[in-house]
Amino acid sequence: MPDIQANTILFDRKKLSNKELLNIYYHLIKPRLIEEKMLLLLRQGKISKWFSGIGQEAISVGSTLALNQDEYILPMHRNLGVFTTRNIPLEKLFAQFQGKLSGFTKGRDRSFHFGTQEFNIVGMISHLGAQLGVADGIALANKLKENNQVVVAYTGDGGASEGDFHEALNVAAVWDLPVLFIVENNGYGLSTPSSEQFRFKNFIHKGPGYGVHAEQCNGNNVLEVYHKVVELKNYIVQKQAPVILECMTFRMRGHEEASGTKYIPQELFEIWGKKDPIRNFENYMLDKKLITEDEKEKYYSVIKEEINKGLEVAFAEELPQANSALQIRDLYAPCASAIELPKGASNSEMRFVDSISDGLKQAMQKHDDLIIMGQDIAKYGGVFKITEGFLEKFGKDRIRNTPICESAIIGAAQGLSIAGFKSVVELQFADFISCGFNQTVNNVAKTHYRWGQKVDTVLRMPTGAGVGAGPFHSQSNEAWFFHTPGLKIVYPAFPADAKGLLIAAIEDPNPVMFFEHKALYRSISGLVPDAYFSLEIGKGKLLKRGEQLTIITYGMGVHWALKALEKHNSISADLIDLRSLVPLDKELILDSVKKTGKAIVLHEDTLTGGIAGEISAIINEEVFEYLDAPVMRVGSLDTPVPMSENLEKDFLPTERFENALLRMASY
Repeated sequence: MPDIQANTILFDRKKLSNKELLNIYYHLIKPRLIEEKMLLLLRQGKISKWFSGIGQEAISVGSTLALNQDEYILPMHRNLGVFTTRNIPLEKLFAQFQGKLSGFTKGRDRSFHFGTQEFNIVGMISHLGAQLGVADGIALANKLKENNQVVVAYTGDGGASEGDFHEALNVAAVWDLPVLFIVENNGYGLSTPSSEQFRFKNFIHKGPGYGVHAEQCNGNNVLEVYHKVVELKNYIVQKQAPVILECMTFRMRGHEEASGTKYIPQELFEIWGKKDPIRNFENYMLDKKLITEDEKEKYYSVIKEEINKGLEVAFAEELPQANSALQIRDLYAPCASAIELPKGASNSEMRFVDSISDGLKQAMQKHDDLIIMGQDIAKYGGVFKITEGFLEKFGKDRIRNTPICESAIIGAAQGLSIAGFKSVVELQFADFISCGFNQTVNNVAKTHYRWGQKVDTVLRMPTGAGVGAGPFHSQSNEAWFFHTPGLKIVYPAFPADAKGLLIAAIEDPNPVMFFEHKALYRSISGLVPDAYFSLEIGKGKLLKRGEQLTIITYGMGVHWALKALEKHNSISADLIDLRSLVPLDKELILDSVKKTGKAIVLHEDTLTGGIAGEISAIINEEVFEYLDAPVMRVGSLDTPVPMSENLEKDFLPTERFENALLRMASY
């Protein structure tokens, strides 16, 4: 165990050459000098916010230098040294801090909330801990590639209180992933001391509980950090297993500059000031005559000049001009056109559930880099048996049972995409996505818009009521994601559409929420093409043509509408099956309503805040002059989904839709 109580730091160069030590010195002082400049600019009002890593530089610099340039690092907001040690041009880094177009996020995000494939860095989001699951996905990709690379992900002692820490550690342990989790233990989570964050003494005590090797080092000793990461990297590659490295340190500034440091006992600054990673290593270099005072000043002068030049370029750049079309365009990565059926393609009669399984199987055969993850999907075949037999056909590396940890697995899906893989995640029930909500709406959905990185994953969502499953297995929650830019939402109603749209979702390089109604799995059948084909996401289908009114619906609503129209066959209606909710086929909707002059929007989701409200608004705003009646919305009761058959029947909108249909027809 390192002597972290001592006021002086003992450096052991081991086999490092003088040149290597000078390189470490250069990279160690660089982030400190940048920080000092940033604090000056903050006081001058030239920048608006700064999260300081002063006092913690040795961790970032030592660990980054211990890695190969092509190994991924997932840093946080006190890891400026990661970015500078990877030699990111300072003018580009400063442009990022200032929200300029030449920054990594084109002015769409700030500070270290970005990634870059050029420098193999994946930055954080503000929801601490989310990057740890992403690291698992990149590490899984490395393991499958057998490239002997290690992923390093940072967290703080405060952020480690989040569930993402537990989930990511547990998945890494269960899957034997080559990832190093570095915990920067600086004693505080914002203003809350460690004693109020956790009851264990140190993070090295958490490792055994996960079955993970854990070590501790002096985070203010850059050589100790460097040697320890080199040592642990070799261990991780040889054992193909994760490791926790706890780096003991202290931050010498506030959580961010506006918060100050009054909540911290001031004697701690005196104690840790004597352990300053820069001053101590600098004194070591001077004492060992590895540099002279003149050479030290030259290093400072060269770096300060580099900083000033970078700032000059960044400050000279204008702020980005607003361009709505560009913002919307960059929401998604470009995708290929639909895969057409070959002429004379054969069809087979399939149930809805079998069409999904067939599409998945053919996608797995086509894409060697496609990974399926989910609870109980391997030997058991999933709770709905959609992946039954897949384990024997494709192997356990590609058909991966997961622990019960939606957040880490959705994060891992993003990590796989960053490393060049495709993935499908089966949510056991759509309801359980709430446990992975942050990863879905804040990480997966926003990544391409923020820094241009595709997230090539499909989240399969068994959804819907009508099967007596109660409040936690029956929700229609597509509207949660309809409001989140960056996600695509697909919701088929027929077996052939399910296969074609699922393949389209897998082929699409963007995140797709693929909703599958459980009550349709084994209740409907139809002819499904045997070939590998896709349908265009965002194109609805006109199932029936009529003159009196338009019915707009999707999923189970399509079958309710067909049944009602069959019962009341005197009503002449256009019936639109949306098939995709995002993108939405507005043209099909508006053309139909302009023709009929009346519209009913039906969905299984609860009425208030549902997608029907948005579609109604679109109709009112864009074709109001064609309307002969108010647009009607029909949805389920604004309650949780009850279990008992009679209560569930009352909850669902089937009877209310039939009444609305009759009223609208006679309006």
